Amino acid sequence: MDHCSSQLPSTEAAVTVLRALAAEYAREIEVSHDIGADRTSRRSAAGIGVTTDPDGSLPHEAYVELGGLPRVSVRLFPEGDALITVEGVECPDVPRDDVPAFLRSVYDGLAHVKARRFPPGYFLVVPMPGDRTHKEFMPMINLSPWLSGRVR
Repeated sequence: MDHCSSQLPSTEAAVTVLRALAAEYAREIEVSHDIGADRTSRRSAAGIGVTTDPDGSLPHEAYVELGGLPRVSVRLFPEGDALITVEGVECPDVPRDDVPAFLRSVYDGLAHVKARRFPPGYFLVVPMPGDRTHKEFMPMINLSPWLSGRVR
């Protein structure tokens, strides 16, 4: 199954792909689900007991933690995007369909840290298919041993 080109129409489909990816890379996986407008993080104004969106749909959000190094977590939002955190570095607004490719890049050793001399700082650089790159600025104090070992 080619996870990089799959369309992930739902949070549950994305979780299924993440479970397969965890098995492929021999990672433990923990998944928690928040279902309903009153439980998802972006709908805190929904009100108590309001479980559906105005259109009648039931939003589904999942939080996934993957074991081992680097420490990785993924929050899948109902809107079709994700927040991926790698060793404490938050990478927001990753399209849900790009999550498997993002994680493959991290686990295959393609992701690296680029140092900038002036002003001083670092970027987590995650190569993606199609000559795309996800770059996320990070302060120097965020350099874990795993990140420090990938500075170029």
